[in-house]
Amino acid sequence: MTVGVLAHLFGSKPHHELARDISALGFGHVQLALWKAISDLDFTKPGKLSPGLASLIGEQFDKHNVRISVLGCYLHLFDRNADKRRENVERFKELLRYAKQFGCGIVAAETGVNPGGDYTEQDWDAMKSTLAELVEEAEKWGVFVGLEAAHGHLIGTASELKRMLDEVPSSNVGVVLDPGNLLTVDNFASQDAVIEEAFRLLGDRIIAAHAKDCLLAENGRELVAVAPGFGRMNYELYLKLLHQYKPFVQIVMEQATPAQMPQSKRFIEKIRESCERSR
Repeated sequence: MTVGVLAHLFGSKPHHELARDISALGFGHVQLALWKAISDLDFTKPGKLSPGLASLIGEQFDKHNVRISVLGCYLHLFDRNADKRRENVERFKELLRYAKQFGCGIVAAETGVNPGGDYTEQDWDAMKSTLAELVEEAEKWGVFVGLEAAHGHLIGTASELKRMLDEVPSSNVGVVLDPGNLLTVDNFASQDAVIEEAFRLLGDRIIAAHAKDCLLAENGRELVAVAPGFGRMNYELYLKLLHQYKPFVQIVMEQATPAQMPQSKRFIEKIRESCERSR
């Protein structure tokens, strides 16, 4: 289970500087969201990518011994605006087409958030239609759509993600698991049950994992996301189950500042090594 990092935690930079800075902190892989992390190329609209450009970026990271393990795709995938949704789908499909030129096999996303957080069955059907279209593209290119549940999104729980996977059955859809995204103020005290349920429902479909931490704010009415090791999430349970279900799956660190990253990386690796010794 190697520990990587979200590339845009380093800010938006020219791609060669980004790869250098990530390597300097000892990370061997990244989740790369092109339009959030790379400043010297414009990826705000679909159509920019080509095999040459994708290979150029992938080779620059490879030069610094950093693999692109996941392409991040922060888009609203069931947008009620049909034109915007179509643009978002095309952007995602473009990443699927060129993923292998980046040296990557996963394009991942959460589902998206409606203003006010209201969701209807029509939204669910729109997301299901979107996923079916993305799956068709992924199957053509032999890559994975990574779907992540996140509280507040249309798919906000492990059970909702399991429902969507059942309704769009394809071996080219996998789960990017982040227990921190499943925790809320209401369920934080029973977080072990939430984590265990996620693995029970989704464990065999995990293709990548995220690592953030959580703690309750002093007022007790807000759950705050923090760097791994700086919160109160049960990482021993999380990594034990991750090792049990998907040994050596790649872990991508979230929420940390560059100053926190070395400590958080050591925190994860220490628990991971303990899990490996206890096999």
